[in-house]
Amino acid sequence: MEFGKIHNLGAVNFSLPPGAAFNTRVWTAVEPTRRPEVFIGGPIWANKDYVGKIYPSNAKEKDFLHYYTRQFNTIELNLTHYQIPTAGMIEKWKAEAVPGFTYCPKFPQIISHERQLTATEGLTEEFVNAVLGLEEFLGMTFLQLPPSFGPEKWPVLEAYLKSLPDELDVAVEFRHPDWFSKAIVWQHTLERLYGLHRHVVITDVAGRRDVLHMGLSSPALTLRFIANEGHSTDYSRADAWIQRLKTWFEKGLQTAYLFIHGGAENDTAPELILYWVRELNKHCGLNLREPVLQPKVVQGSLF
Repeated sequence: MEFGKIHNLGAVNFSLPPGAAFNTRVWTAVEPTRRPEVFIGGPIWANKDYVGKIYPSNAKEKDFLHYYTRQFNTIELNLTHYQIPTAGMIEKWKAEAVPGFTYCPKFPQIISHERQLTATEGLTEEFVNAVLGLEEFLGMTFLQLPPSFGPEKWPVLEAYLKSLPDELDVAVEFRHPDWFSKAIVWQHTLERLYGLHRHVVITDVAGRRDVLHMGLSSPALTLRFIANEGHSTDYSRADAWIQRLKTWFEKGLQTAYLFIHGGAENDTAPELILYWVRELNKHCGLNLREPVLQPKVVQGSLF
């Protein structure tokens, strides 16, 4: 079952919690910027439903990435969760990108889930060297911890984060409920990440409201927003996030990576991303490029 996925949406309180207390520490260390960097996109480019919608109607699968990078300015690169990219893959991704586009690779599951950050030196070096090869097209990398990785394993996580090069931006996604069940544990976690100059992932998903912790360990947000196939709450939740981002930009948020998941198949992600872009531009004074959606052609309709 997909993480946090439920069907009884009417029972969910979708309101955004207040920001974590530690956020104040982050804001006091920075000055608000007039031009925050905002990257917004989805989790996949290989979706045939995008043909005739955000890709040309005659687009071939081998060209999907080419068209994706010209519609959005980032992607949650889940492919790297399942394999360490080869040099050839890295070169292709760079060749298909346009200036300003960023790939945000996920750490391979053999490192994060199977070995849980232990005895992974060789694999980590291989992965890090590969993604650093993306050069100016590398954005935030993110380390998704398995649901079994609880606070008692902090020393393992800390040692692993310290082993990574400073030039690699890393955001950590926590899933074990015990990170959030006691406020003092989460406060200390944010403090430690702050001291390590590492970032944190916020996930907004219907079935796990605890991972919507609203905490920051740096003035950089990495948000995974999991929608529900175009349900009306997808848009009301987006509205709340736009207002929260407006407040956070005014306080000093410098960078935001916004990954919008449409749902199980991500067919509705482009429409939702377009909505986010328009509302961010309207309410936050940004100038993000809007993706261009083509009207769907209805076969057999002549009149």
